Amino acid sequence: MAGSRTAAVAIAAADEFTMDKVYCANCTHCKLIRMSAGNGSQYYLRVRCDAGMWKKKLGEEKVYKYFTVARRTLDECEYYEPMGDIKDFLKELKKNLPIKDEIYSY
Repeated sequence: MAGSRTAAVAIAAADEFTMDKVYCANCTHCKLIRMSAGNGSQYYLRVRCDAGMWKKKLGEEKVYKYFTVARRTLDECEYYEPMGDIKDFLKELKKNLPIKDEIYSY
């Protein structure tokens, strides 16, 4: 019982957002890409920052799983270009995102 309550609190916290962060999903530089999987006729959906703000420690580009895009934030970003109202956008995005990483076919 306590475990499910903890999970519910964590989910509620994840649904909240603050205006002091930059939500990458609402930026024009956040791009959805396909990355091949398996035999070449399948792919995963990933997101990348077209402005180059997502980097690994050694400098190479970092890409994230599509279903996690609503969680991607930065404290500040000089390239941030919002695509619209953040609250409405994130609410709609969270409704439509897959809940896990999925393999798609061409």
